[in-house]
Amino acid sequence: MNRVEMRIIYTGNVQGVGFRWMAKRVSCGFEVVGFVRNLPDGSVELLGQGKKSELEEFAQAIRDSGLGPLIRDEKITWSQIYAAEEAQGHQKCYRGFDIA
Repeated sequence: MNRVEMRIIYTGNVQGVGFRWMAKRVSCGFEVVGFVRNLPDGSVELLGQGKKSELEEFAQAIRDSGLGPLIRDEKITWSQIYAAEEAQGHQKCYRGFDIA
């Protein structure tokens, strides 16, 4: 499988508003794994793994879920997950999508 990792840092009014809960709920409709968590600076980090097209649709679904107006900015970075890392149970390979 050709899996990639997407990391998004959301800024804006994204803590204390149910952002993480909604992101987890939205994730149920997609074949993605990873986590979402609050960061000390008031931003939220989302890390997802899966097919790039699925992750792009997941990120759009988060914006469309009602969270969009709360997001001032999002920085997206992509990285490749190599088959050898995945086969060895590399620490970056998650089994579900959780709130951290």
